[in-house]
Amino acid sequence: MRTIGRPMVQTILVLLFGSMLLAGCAPAKETIRVGSKEYTEQLVLGQITLLALENAGYAVEDKTGVAGSNKVRSALIGKDIDVYWEYTGTGWLSHLQHDNPLTESKTCYESVRDEDRKNGIEWLPYAPFNNTYTVMMRKSQAEALGIQTLSQLGAYLTSHPDTLAFAVDHEFTARSDGLPGLETTYGFKMKEDKTIVMDNAIVYKALKENQADIGMGFSTDGRIKAFQLVNIEDDKAFFPAYNPSPNVRTEFADKNPKVVTLLGQIAARLDNAAIMQMNYLVDIEQKVPRDVAKAWMKSVGLLQ
Repeated sequence: MRTIGRPMVQTILVLLFGSMLLAGCAPAKETIRVGSKEYTEQLVLGQITLLALENAGYAVEDKTGVAGSNKVRSALIGKDIDVYWEYTGTGWLSHLQHDNPLTESKTCYESVRDEDRKNGIEWLPYAPFNNTYTVMMRKSQAEALGIQTLSQLGAYLTSHPDTLAFAVDHEFTARSDGLPGLETTYGFKMKEDKTIVMDNAIVYKALKENQADIGMGFSTDGRIKAFQLVNIEDDKAFFPAYNPSPNVRTEFADKNPKVVTLLGQIAARLDNAAIMQMNYLVDIEQKVPRDVAKAWMKSVGLLQ
């Protein structure tokens, strides 16, 4: 039997050792854990993020659907998740505990980003869409009255105080960035018998069914489209800015610059029309958030 020569044995051992060394030094494929809050818009944003990361070759874990802003924020800080979308107004007013609402999107974003960086949180580039409070009317009625802006609505309410009923939830009647501040900013005063207090979820339906003429809501809700409502323009920029931004820990951002770039590309394409349509498809047409997210991503060239 032919024996293996000593030089060949040495070569084999070197190759084996080298292979073991490379295997030991190769970084394990890290799983990126994606979180979100529990409501439709957040679930859609979470699925967009998951799909984008999967498409880029990352291993992901779906941890979306966390109930409450504080809980999902704690999950990020506690390293239970790696990324979720937070709203700049929520960051400024709730997480950073400021009392003064910031109404301009860029100013709010930069203020939150700079301050929260001290807490080890990075706010990546924000999306154009702004899910803030809105004042709504039926589109047909707004057009008939010639009302497009809140200044025009305020003037109409002042000259016709007994004609339009305003549906609001209880919180909106007391918040400084709710009805009291709105009245001060736009120079009108709702009569008590024309202010209808109800659960926010019912306001959209109340408008649709002519049980109210004006209603408070959230500007990207899919029911605005479904019920033929219209957002009245906040022409004096009264309501706080609530633009969404992917939130990650600073250490994660430093370690994953390609993920940061990818999420920035997604954010740039998310405007009010896009997110409202996706909310509509989930809430009204009962489509699955992942399917809706995938279809939108394909339509804007983020997925093949």
